[in-house]
Amino acid sequence: MEPVISVCGLNHFFGDGDSRKQVLHGVELEVMPGRILILTGPSGSGKTTLLTLIGGLRTVEDGDVRVLGHAMRESRSPAAYAVRKQIGFIFQHSNLLQALSACENVQMSCGTSDRLPDDSRSLAVEMLEAVGLGHRVDYPVGLLSGGERQRVAVARALVRKPKIVLADEPTAALDRKSGRDVVELLQALAKRQHCAVLLVTHDNRILDIADEIVAMEDGRITPVAAGLAAHSGRVLQAFSRLSRSGELAPQVHTLSNRQFLEMLEGMTHEFEELLRVLDLGNDELLEGLLNQVLRAVTERTRDMLQAERATVFVVDRTRGVLHSRIADTTGAKPLVIEIALDKGIAGRVARSNRAENISNPATDADFIADIDRDTGFHARSLLCMPIDNRAGEVIAVAQMLNKKNGDHFSEADQRAFEDFAEPLGIMLESCFAIARRSRSSAE
Repeated sequence: MEPVISVCGLNHFFGDGDSRKQVLHGVELEVMPGRILILTGPSGSGKTTLLTLIGGLRTVEDGDVRVLGHAMRESRSPAAYAVRKQIGFIFQHSNLLQALSACENVQMSCGTSDRLPDDSRSLAVEMLEAVGLGHRVDYPVGLLSGGERQRVAVARALVRKPKIVLADEPTAALDRKSGRDVVELLQALAKRQHCAVLLVTHDNRILDIADEIVAMEDGRITPVAAGLAAHSGRVLQAFSRLSRSGELAPQVHTLSNRQFLEMLEGMTHEFEELLRVLDLGNDELLEGLLNQVLRAVTERTRDMLQAERATVFVVDRTRGVLHSRIADTTGAKPLVIEIALDKGIAGRVARSNRAENISNPATDADFIADIDRDTGFHARSLLCMPIDNRAGEVIAVAQMLNKKNGDHFSEADQRAFEDFAEPLGIMLESCFAIARRSRSSAE
């Protein structure tokens, strides 16, 4: 399958003489049919310039841009004009004609194609109904809300069934809900029409709609972000979609042990990448996603070890406590568990940074019987593992309780449990980094 957009070695400059400035540096990019690629990055990084070159709105000076197989060298060439007829454009500001109705604005896009003018109204009405504006067909666009105007812009872009949609900051002028509604609508309609979407944004709230994410900084595709696009983007977005639909844990549970270990190894790399590129992420989305992944992995680990219960305690050194981040209390009372760092078996593991496998925890001097009483759970055997961050500091303790068959945890169980320590540490460190940044932003 050939890309519908191919950019190779693209450089671009503004100005002349001493004021000449390079704004794009050797950009390489591909977009495949039916895919949604989000191009993100700070303002002034060259995103919009790249979009206008791809769309044939500027002349390519140095490098190669091919759209639908055509070289986009001259913006005014017949080839560029023919390609633009197969592209739907959506802009930050809807750029609708205020004197016309919603339907008339969409009809104008129909008129630029080879369709007969007689078809234009029925096509426009059908598209407006598809974007949820069937009741606003003949409204002047000046009377529509910002979100409704962008829906008209989506209808205008898609009414000719283009092969490509280029969207430049389509949510920038919208509130959170309206922006989310618009991009989800664009996503659904684009997938239905099997057209490629290249969406430029610095709105981190909408990254999860993408099949691929690429970041720009100072006119370059950044290496770390390119790695995220190639690896973490697709993996994290897949987990995001699964977690929102409630399907993540069942999906993980269907994997064989070997498949699960392979997935976990890959995820460790993805979360390491994520830690280096957290500025690309949506705090609320990512924190919820990480919690879903953490819970799914913890519960799957519990099942692999044939344990009855799994808990992950987070170390809070400021308060001197361990508190449960993931507490699997199936069959028992749900409870947020908090243990002083200088108390309990989990506290001892956190202090010593050594795993412990205890066959009868109730006889241990540090065992806290109150937790069993409060949860209605009787601990018969215990496997407790320290979770370190990349600096080697204990940031959490993972604990498995009670083998389902009544046996004690074996040395093989302990070795298997140790395999999960590194990925769990990376996931938790990711969560903490997002939380710290969220607090800093709030302050």
